[in-house]
Amino acid sequence: MRLFGTNGVRGVINQDLTPELALRMGRAIGRIYGGTVALATDTRCSADMMLSAASAGIRSAGASVRYIGMVPTPALQYYVKSHIDVSGGVMITASHNPPQFNGIKCVSADGTEAGRAEEEDIEKAYAEDLPCVPAEETGAYSTASGAGEDYIDAVVSCIDAAAVRKARLTVCLDCANGASCRTSPLLLKNLGVRAITLNSDPQGEFPGRLSEPVEENLKELMSLTRHSGADLGIAHDGDADRCVFVTGKGEFVSGDKSLALIAGYILDAEKGTVVTPVSTSSLVEDVVRSHGGAIEYTAVGSPVVSRRMLETKAVFGGEENGGLIFPAMQHCRDGAMSIAKMLEFVAVNGPLDKAVRTLPAYYIEKRKVECSDKDKEAIAATLEKRASAVEICKIDGLKLIFDDSWVLLRPSGTEPIYKIFAESRDASIAKARADEYVALVRTILTDCHSQ
Repeated sequence: MRLFGTNGVRGVINQDLTPELALRMGRAIGRIYGGTVALATDTRCSADMMLSAASAGIRSAGASVRYIGMVPTPALQYYVKSHIDVSGGVMITASHNPPQFNGIKCVSADGTEAGRAEEEDIEKAYAEDLPCVPAEETGAYSTASGAGEDYIDAVVSCIDAAAVRKARLTVCLDCANGASCRTSPLLLKNLGVRAITLNSDPQGEFPGRLSEPVEENLKELMSLTRHSGADLGIAHDGDADRCVFVTGKGEFVSGDKSLALIAGYILDAEKGTVVTPVSTSSLVEDVVRSHGGAIEYTAVGSPVVSRRMLETKAVFGGEENGGLIFPAMQHCRDGAMSIAKMLEFVAVNGPLDKAVRTLPAYYIEKRKVECSDKDKEAIAATLEKRASAVEICKIDGLKLIFDDSWVLLRPSGTEPIYKIFAESRDASIAKARADEYVALVRTILTDCHSQ
């Protein structure tokens, strides 16, 4: 039974993700982790329900629960990593998904997201429908405060805080009414940065904007940044393991570009390897190589990237969606650490818009086609039969590499969609490639349903 997607178990509340599922999964997690499991939530209205069910399951398996509150996912990961008496963690979050979704994300004892082998152990235990332990062996329940504050202190210690304070920056901060509503403003305060906030009230159903920090959801932040005279804008997703940036002129900066800028900045100080998924823009490889670094590609998914970084002792890594990983802090996507490092970058190098203009020009088209999970295998098999390119990469899905572009076709691990990315130095070629393969996926889908 496959429960876990790219980032945890997710689904629509009371439809795909029920309290019964969370209870049973909690029991499986308790059996595998044992000891004391740290739990945290984001701001979703269903968080308490899922937390209660998962907590009951963990304790019924004989493990104890320590609830550390509503904090970002990387704050939970830092807590698990820095507390030797904790055997693992569980984050109740659906990250960027719409408010009717929620999810369960597991954290290993070293603070990294659970790898596939660990997920398989939990899935096997789940399938066994484990019995409850005797009453005298039931796990304990406790709470702990200060996790968010300790996390922010650790972030500040990983950068040149004096340079940031000296720059006296002003930023606009959009927390998506999510888990960063307390921690990111605290970070800015501790760094002497003036913050103009919006969507920074933990209301749960994201009334300010949708949680995914993409350009179409950030028009208000872009306008506020442009008209307020701020040095830059910052936007989180729901659980704040990611963030994206806006220049002082109100221009959206894609995750690829922030990844490239920070990679170059880090490589100037320490040469090494940068790890990123096959979905990342070629501009990152261009920048990494121009700064004397090496690049390594992985499948999509932050657990895959972070574990490969550990294996290769990489100096930096991350994803094109704004999820940056800083080994000096911890091996996981970290929204607050991304803010802090970008503030340091701007303090040292000047305005973000000028830095963005130095990057190679690439154009990427990101599309998606709705499809059920059962259709994904048929689409993948047919695409592989029809694939034709100069080079074909199968690290994750199919990446078709042409002389003038590349196209990545892969099923989403968190949503019922098939993703199509196309990139070229020529905008018209990127668009044409994306249109071509969207049409092909839709044709395959139609053929599947007509059989």
